[in-house]
Amino acid sequence: MPEPRADAAKTVSNLRVNGTRLWSSLMVVAGIGPGPKGGSHRLTLSEDDKVARDLLVSWCEDLGCAIRIDSVGNVFARRAGTDGTLPPVLIGSHLDTQPHGGRFDGVLGVLGALEVLRSLNEQDIRTRHPVELVNWTNEEGSRFAPGLVGSGAYAGLYDDDTACASRDADGISFGDALKAIGYRGPTPAKHDAPPHAYFELHIEQGPLLEDQEVDVGVVTQVQGLRWFDVTFTGMEGHAGTIPMNQRRDAMMGAARLMERVYDIAVAHAPGAVATVGALTVQPGSRNVIPGSVNVAIDMRSPSADALAEMEVKLQTGATLIAAELNLGVEVRVPIRVAPVAFDVKLVNTVRRAAGQLGYRHRNIVSGALHDACHMAAIAPAAMIFSPCVKGISHNEAEDMRPEWATAGANVLYHAVLETAGVVAS
Repeated sequence: MPEPRADAAKTVSNLRVNGTRLWSSLMVVAGIGPGPKGGSHRLTLSEDDKVARDLLVSWCEDLGCAIRIDSVGNVFARRAGTDGTLPPVLIGSHLDTQPHGGRFDGVLGVLGALEVLRSLNEQDIRTRHPVELVNWTNEEGSRFAPGLVGSGAYAGLYDDDTACASRDADGISFGDALKAIGYRGPTPAKHDAPPHAYFELHIEQGPLLEDQEVDVGVVTQVQGLRWFDVTFTGMEGHAGTIPMNQRRDAMMGAARLMERVYDIAVAHAPGAVATVGALTVQPGSRNVIPGSVNVAIDMRSPSADALAEMEVKLQTGATLIAAELNLGVEVRVPIRVAPVAFDVKLVNTVRRAAGQLGYRHRNIVSGALHDACHMAAIAPAAMIFSPCVKGISHNEAEDMRPEWATAGANVLYHAVLETAGVVAS
């Protein structure tokens, strides 16, 4: 097999992706499952998700890529390398969106990867390692919980039966939805061998890059996360007849806990954040004292020690509140995700690419979870962030500038060229 030459870097240093083509592709996919306010509403395994997947597959087939679909619907498109024995450099993200979500969350990473493949073909670049695009299934977790299922199954965290058993609000199973759109592939999701490397391009979903007029974020780590379901149990009663001092009001417990959640996050500033995202009230009638209230809580920090302390404070606080109000309480922790540090060598590759291309760049910690978190457990992984307007995401107002998308894709391209190994003609 031909080997990379020492001067290969000189032959590729001026290569760039086609930013106009990338933006056009982004706008085409944005039109699949459009939201009422200009965003995207393309829930995983929906008919709109199928249309977007079909289009992606057709685009990749046009490039001569080999397509593989696994048992949880992950889509892989491989561009061969000169050495068929080598593992691929894997690049991608996800096409599914939040309900009434944005046009770029996840999609930028998939179509940025597509633009890398197009550029490799167009510029007749050969690489030693195969370069493989991936569209992960159900990153968002908005229809089927939990999220990050596709990458989790690939990394061996879920078996196929567990992944396919999840049900949406209408009782439809993940597996049945997968079959309905024709994307339940014949091969197991769990990888046979890990990739050589994994890169993921994504919008920041925060305001730092735009505020500091930075073109590219070099992601060094992803902060850890813990989810809590705290259920207070009291006694239902008539809202008009039970004296205040005789009530066992589960909502009062929830109200006190919500304030404590924010106090806990502030006490672990500046890195920690906490959110109360949902309340489930039973029986849910205006004139009935709530007998049960579940408080859904999200806590995050880049520090594993801080997360552990925050959990202890939450558990202790819930117990004390329940005792003071004569309530029952149960605290469940459905998800614990430790902070993830990305591969130092690949992070340096991203940083070097951004610098050589002349982009303003900075290190950044991701506040959101990504498929790269699961990939980092089985292979060297790194992420590239592009700014988004005002840091708005998971919202139809999510937006970015074409030049930001181009910058991120160019950095991805050059990181792939270095990692996959360019073979001189």
